[in-house]
Amino acid sequence: MTSQTVESTGPGDKASAPSDPAPPEGLRGHPWFTLITVAVGVMMVALDGTIVAIANPAIQKDLHASFADVQWITNGYFLALAVSLITAGKLGDRFGHRQTFLVGVTGFAAASGAIGLSHSIAMVVTFRVFQGLFGALLMPAALGLLRATFPAEKLNMAIGIWGMVIGASTAGGPILGGVLVEHVNWQSVFFINVPVGALALILGLVILLDHRAENAPRSFDIPGIVLLSGAMFCLVWALIKAPSWGWGDGRTWAFIAASVLGFALFAFWETKVKEPLIPLGLFRSVPLSAGVVLMVLMAIAFMGGLFFVTFYLQNVHGMSPIDAGLHLLPLTGMMIVGSPLAGALITKLGPRVPLAGGMLVTAVAMYGMSTLETDTGSATMSLWFALLGLGLAPVMVGATEVIVGNAPMELSGVAGGLQQAAMQIGGSLGTAVLGAVMASKVDNDLAGNWKDAGLPPLTAAQTDQASEAVQVGVAPVPKGVPEAVAAKITSVAHDTFISGMSLASLVAAGVAAVAVLVALLTKRGQNAEAGAGVGHI
Repeated sequence: MTSQTVESTGPGDKASAPSDPAPPEGLRGHPWFTLITVAVGVMMVALDGTIVAIANPAIQKDLHASFADVQWITNGYFLALAVSLITAGKLGDRFGHRQTFLVGVTGFAAASGAIGLSHSIAMVVTFRVFQGLFGALLMPAALGLLRATFPAEKLNMAIGIWGMVIGASTAGGPILGGVLVEHVNWQSVFFINVPVGALALILGLVILLDHRAENAPRSFDIPGIVLLSGAMFCLVWALIKAPSWGWGDGRTWAFIAASVLGFALFAFWETKVKEPLIPLGLFRSVPLSAGVVLMVLMAIAFMGGLFFVTFYLQNVHGMSPIDAGLHLLPLTGMMIVGSPLAGALITKLGPRVPLAGGMLVTAVAMYGMSTLETDTGSATMSLWFALLGLGLAPVMVGATEVIVGNAPMELSGVAGGLQQAAMQIGGSLGTAVLGAVMASKVDNDLAGNWKDAGLPPLTAAQTDQASEAVQVGVAPVPKGVPEAVAAKITSVAHDTFISGMSLASLVAAGVAAVAVLVALLTKRGQNAEAGAGVGHI
């Protein structure tokens, strides 16, 4: 299934089909300059996913916020992003990915500046929600622009570099955030997005060329948007609140049930409407469906497993945020090096073998991380982190190409939204499910380990407080206790945390192993050539 594209640079431009492309004049529409432009915008959003976590303690202190308030700095952003991604992709398909990208970049930078000027936690959370909404506009549009600009034989390389930017920005966030918070202030973490966003906007106005499929949607499926957004909200809300409510709590399952009902009603409605938000026929493509599942499983293993590593480095090994970020450089470095190489390999061999191999390496890396101890040296840690980066690189690139490349051109924005939504949902699932595994293991082992160490017994309330601290690697040492007792408490806390992290890592390794089988169902995008003829390389 292929479609023609319409190029437009402004009023009066004529349409041309890919079969008779006109080479771009100067910078406008040039594929590699397009890649640089969208990479700058994507870098801003990816960086914000991790850089803000480092600033949260300083924000809490400066604005006198509660712990729950600070949680909403992250939760508000994530909710808005995850719920809006697919709808935002549809907006790009309808109005053009260039326009959507420019609006997303401008809004994201403006919201970032507003956060830096905020004087209350309510304002910070409000503008974080706006950041999530504008980030949702930006991310699928970036993929849609790459899909429309690059020819099929170069698309994997472009997505490889795109994935490299996301990986490097995500992993580099804690390092940059630590430097800014430590040497400037927490506001600088947000203000840095303003010049980056301005640069992306200027580059976008000069370079980006609008590409629209001739049979692009002409109307909006408003009921479909409401049903899908409601279902996504209920699912993400349940995952966010499950750690505090508990997985056995009725409220958690009520939201999960509402989510399932919302998805069922959405699927039914999509079969009745003339121009659905997501044509369900899209999922008749086994490779595309496998790519979406693979992205979810990869994110569960990666984001869920990595969530505990930051606590391990900072709270067990006592590293500063900057040092912890530096210790993750092997992971970042391998993603930076591996993503373009993975793109070239996938172009040559197709995605199936690199994807299956990447998930197998990821499974081995997560197993290796399950063997980490309280005294594991930097060299051993670096080995497993590097192996994890090496495994993730082909999956980030290949799964993205499988999803976007197997969708028709007129749905490239929706496909990009699906890819990003799958990653966000997978990351949330990984954090929630592996967090539950960690909590269960800590609750099960802590009392026995505490007793075996000869420490004074704890009350039920003290046990709950100690368990919460140990789940993030913190030793619950009361003030004024003798050094010998403090050392015992620290040893018990760290050993119990390690046992929980080890089990969570083994579960992540199992998820990655299942993903190997899913990867075998993928194949090269059948529709990648639909937008491949515009411009020259």
